Amino acid sequence: MDYVQRTEELVKPILDEFGFELYDVELIREGGGQVLRVYIDKEGGITSDDTADVCRKLSDKIDEEKNFIKEAYMLEVSSPGLTRALTKPEHFSKSIGKDVEFKLFAPITYEEKGKKLSAKEFVGVLLDYDAGADKVTLGWDEQKLVLERKDISSIRLWIDF
Repeated sequence: MDYVQRTEELVKPILDEFGFELYDVELIREGGGQVLRVYIDKEGGITSDDTADVCRKLSDKIDEEKNFIKEAYMLEVSSPGLTRALTKPEHFSKSIGKDVEFKLFAPITYEEKGKKLSAKEFVGVLLDYDAGADKVTLGWDEQKLVLERKDISSIRLWIDF
């Protein structure tokens, strides 16, 4: 069973009831156990009361499902936060023009001010996203880089505090 997809199906009517949107769902191993994490959002941001309300209702829905997840797990409902991860095509499309921090699986070599540099972590601007080719265009200083999403280990919004 695809637990992420089934969780999305269960939570969507709850979110519609509250006027929230689903940002993402993940089932991950963390701290020796499994965590089913549901990220929700709304205009103006999510409050702790919002997450608690959704968590209670979703927990009840999951309990109605027989053997939903056979192993022990923890359910968390959370806001994606200001430095939210970009994981879905719609996240990339909505974030064009915003600052992002991105990490690559392997370092790349590039030239800056006549010097050859190599790195795999950058902060720049998300300039474009091509959904058809699943490519991301990023820029910083005078650099412009087009990458396939499969080459990016993580990308998230960047806030310079």
